[in-house]
Amino acid sequence: MKIIEQEEVRKLLQPKDCIQLMAEALKGLESGEYAQPARLITVMPNTAKFGFMPAYVGDYFGAKVISAFAPNMGTKYPSHIGYVMLFESAHSTVAGMIEAGSITEIRTGAVSAAATDLLARKDSHKLALIGAGAQARSHLAAIREIRDITSVTVYDLFQQAAERFVKDMQEKYKIPVTVCSTVKEAVKDADIICTVTPSKEPLLTKEMVKPGTHINAVGTFTPTTREVSSDLVAAARLYSDQTEAAKRESGEYLIPLKEGLIKEDHIVGSIGEVLLGKAPGRTADDEITIFDALGLAIEDVASAKYVYERAAL
Repeated sequence: MKIIEQEEVRKLLQPKDCIQLMAEALKGLESGEYAQPARLITVMPNTAKFGFMPAYVGDYFGAKVISAFAPNMGTKYPSHIGYVMLFESAHSTVAGMIEAGSITEIRTGAVSAAATDLLARKDSHKLALIGAGAQARSHLAAIREIRDITSVTVYDLFQQAAERFVKDMQEKYKIPVTVCSTVKEAVKDADIICTVTPSKEPLLTKEMVKPGTHINAVGTFTPTTREVSSDLVAAARLYSDQTEAAKRESGEYLIPLKEGLIKEDHIVGSIGEVLLGKAPGRTADDEITIFDALGLAIEDVASAKYVYERAAL
């Protein structure tokens, strides 16, 4: 069994390559070539969300075993900690164990970038990030690969985290990055908005968002938590990473559905369905589009397979 730690994962799994990898994984899931059983998430006494996320990608299968611990946000500790266990399909032997925090970080930004490439206007240049942690960095890195981002605004509850983000990202990408004191200020002129927080209550409302904006709602993944308000979801075209999972787990979908503001068919389709031509993407420049990402095991196992095979070269 090969053990691959974070440093090697980051060398082998680059955002540009991961965007295409994630598009192929989502297409494989929708076409039936790949399989993904329902994941199990249990809340531990220390508030950690402990997840077991299995998937099958043809010649390999496996599962991400991970904890998501919100109190680590804004500290020196990562919010997601765990490994992807990878098995080869021919004999079902253990092939490798790949550090999952880095995979989660990189593949999540890459999936949002794949969705953004399909749904955001081609002339989108201004990016707003709600949250300044690892996922904000991942999303900036990936979305720069599919749109010419000329300015970035960022809001975070932790002022120091936002300031660190600005310093690091301006040095790395040589583009202006501005700290904002409110969510409203951060998103007022944005063409693309990424919400990457563990918020239990919505941060983003309809009145904050201009027509034509694309939103990646990434940070929450339970039926009772959300980052986007019901009125904004109702006014937007809503897309999922997997519609079956969204209807089971997404607060962005389930809460406005319970409130009667949307109907059961409000999700236009999954990103895999759009890629396969089974669902329409953006149809007008003034539409607001939302990609509601729960995070899928298929993304983790496909990424682990890619890293494992690259490490063997």
